Amino acid sequence: MMEFFKSDTKRAVDAKYEAQKIAFAPVAFQAARSLRDLGILELIGKNSRGGGLTEEEVSKTLGLSLYGARVLMEAGLGMGLLCVNDEKYTITKTGHFILKDQMTIVNMNFVHDVCYLGLFNLKESIVSGKPEGLKVFGEQWNTVYEALSKLPSDIQKSWFEFDHFYSDIAFPEVLPLIFKHNPRMIFDVGGNTGKFSLQCVKYSPDVKVKIVDLPGQWAMAEKNIREAGFIERVSGYPINLLNKEETFPKGADAVWMSQFLDCFSEEEIISILSRAKEAIGKDGAIYILETYWDRQDFEAAAFSLQQTSLYFTNIANGNSQMYHSKNMIKCIHKAGLYVDEDIDGIGISHTLFRCKIK
Repeated sequence: MMEFFKSDTKRAVDAKYEAQKIAFAPVAFQAARSLRDLGILELIGKNSRGGGLTEEEVSKTLGLSLYGARVLMEAGLGMGLLCVNDEKYTITKTGHFILKDQMTIVNMNFVHDVCYLGLFNLKESIVSGKPEGLKVFGEQWNTVYEALSKLPSDIQKSWFEFDHFYSDIAFPEVLPLIFKHNPRMIFDVGGNTGKFSLQCVKYSPDVKVKIVDLPGQWAMAEKNIREAGFIERVSGYPINLLNKEETFPKGADAVWMSQFLDCFSEEEIISILSRAKEAIGKDGAIYILETYWDRQDFEAAAFSLQQTSLYFTNIANGNSQMYHSKNMIKCIHKAGLYVDEDIDGIGISHTLFRCKIK
């Protein structure tokens, strides 16, 4: 995979074109989103096999001004979302993915609702080491995780759909890997809405789960778990893991961290893992499920993860990222653990580390 980033093979004219795409990227993003949300891509897509539609036909059908339809459709040509022949527009493969591909939809909604406005202050976040973009949602929070339970519902929806899209696909694959060791008590660290905890208790009638997370997150999870009828087997342990003085509970056979450690700096990861060791005995294990940009099979996946890192820089907390796997492994070793199992290719893009105490 690292071959993607070892050389520059573009001709100068192509490199200059790529530079223009970057220069106009915010404009192109909003144009693509408008083409999608105003129904233009869907309408043209439905009529592409029949030869396509003119600007006038799109304008009249959707109740848009001819001017509005034209500028968006012409922008769609430059972005490769549309083609035009004899004044009739048809949708391209890229346009189809913008319109129909669930991963693309989730990513676009997340970038627009959660990241877009705040990214205006990305440079300031790099300089200060703080999530300066989070201020668009209010001045009172230090991290997005403190704010999450209080953000407007549409922003929450985009955040959770982004978070869950990738993990939900991976969960069915990791459950057999965890339960082959017959854990009776699992600590779900950073359990969010309780999705993984619920899958665990449904998978095994004998297991109990404790969600270790911020009080606001546990409150959301508790509601979901109670409604699902599993409150007798899933409990909560509210904790602020950024406080080094707050310790883990004890008695876990397995500690589970899914898309969790990417929310922290390397120093914080070492602190969390060092304290997580307190939860398990010598036969216990800590499971880390993450997406590492260097472990991806496709350049597009590596690109997406590298850009997602800047959400952490600007919105989430100012000091974490989607890590290179070697940096995570260094943290694991510094915390007094070693990687007992290393499994790539889980879900869309995940890697599972099963860690043991040295």
